[in-house]
Amino acid sequence: MQMTPLGLAGLFVLEPDVSSDDRGRYSYYYSERDFAAAGAASHYVQEHASCYPLRHTLRGLHFQQPPHAQTKVVRVARGRIWDVCVDIRRGSPTFGHHAAVELAAGDWRQLHVPPGFAHGFCTLEPDTEVTFRLTDYNNREHAGGLLWNDPELGIAWPCGDRPAWVFPADRQWPALATLDSPFHLRRQAS
Repeated sequence: MQMTPLGLAGLFVLEPDVSSDDRGRYSYYYSERDFAAAGAASHYVQEHASCYPLRHTLRGLHFQQPPHAQTKVVRVARGRIWDVCVDIRRGSPTFGHHAAVELAAGDWRQLHVPPGFAHGFCTLEPDTEVTFRLTDYNNREHAGGLLWNDPELGIAWPCGDRPAWVFPADRQWPALATLDSPFHLRRQAS
């Protein structure tokens, strides 16, 4: 399994080794041992999927607050997405910065999103299915978010400022300037 950093500490893409021959392709897209060796969270408690019929459906930017903060691993089972993560860790030199990556069903790549990032995506094809593997259970009472179109974030969404659909809950999150982030960058002792 290969790990490709995305320029924000802790955020990276996992790319599994793939075997192929005239019968098809094969891969372990999850192995506790390989995830741990790549520096990814390796123990998960919940996995779910969501499907979006419209191209340019926008979700996010979401996070789970402590004590239910979670690492999530995002993978596309059908279609394509443009996936975005924003660093919301207070004290981080990259606070408010974002990274984006395209994920597609055929590439089997996965995005590793640790606590301290707001996560969202825009579907690039109709009938896109996205899967999520989580280290803690989703908990509505600890759900948080960041406004997807906050100009301060400078995110150039593929749908511009006119997505086909934005879920009502995702229209009401605060902007970065008013976000009371519960996350703090942990400094390593020297």
